[in-house]
Amino acid sequence: MVLFDYFEDVLGGVEFLIAFGSIVGILGLLIGIMLAIWGGSRLRYKMLGVIIFSFVLIAICGFDTGFKYFRIFR
Repeated sequence: MVLFDYFEDVLGGVEFLIAFGSIVGILGLLIGIMLAIWGGSRLRYKMLGVIIFSFVLIAICGFDTGFKYFRIFR
């Protein structure tokens, strides 16, 4: 029974990391788009990488996973 409790805690941690990755992806996408619009040319080029990384995080973690896990907008 201790082994099952351990794996349940590990799965809870993985679920938290996926939800956190979803929130970080959404925030990175918003900040990246804002700074790409209003930033300088060098900053605009760097924000392209942030936007791509955010899309990858959202694709892996899911768009609404963080909202459901942390109960945002409820």
